[in-house]
Amino acid sequence: MNDGKATEQKDGIELEFDLDEPPQKVWRAISIPEFRENWLPKGALADPEPATITPGKEVRYSLRDDTPPFLESTVTFTIVPNASGGTRLRIIHELTDARLERTAKAAANSNSPPLMLAA
Repeated sequence: MNDGKATEQKDGIELEFDLDEPPQKVWRAISIPEFRENWLPKGALADPEPATITPGKEVRYSLRDDTPPFLESTVTFTIVPNASGGTRLRIIHELTDARLERTAKAAANSNSPPLMLAA
């Protein structure tokens, strides 16, 4: 396995790993609850069932933090065979909590950053 590459996005992170194991074995580890719970416990999931699944290729889970403010997110696992006979595992973890979208937006015609006024 290599160290992987990480790309930070505004509301999440994307990781890629090249694994020595074949895609079928990696798929079992991310999709079968008994195996998945070794590294992604059921308590971290908002729903123990996958939000979406494309068998053998991609699975997405909904997560919820167990500490305040209990933010919700999704994690997507995508697997493809790599050139060495192993697997390329791509993990995308995105913050999806609806409460984050209620933050105030600056006016479209404002060219200055928002300021707070002192009392």
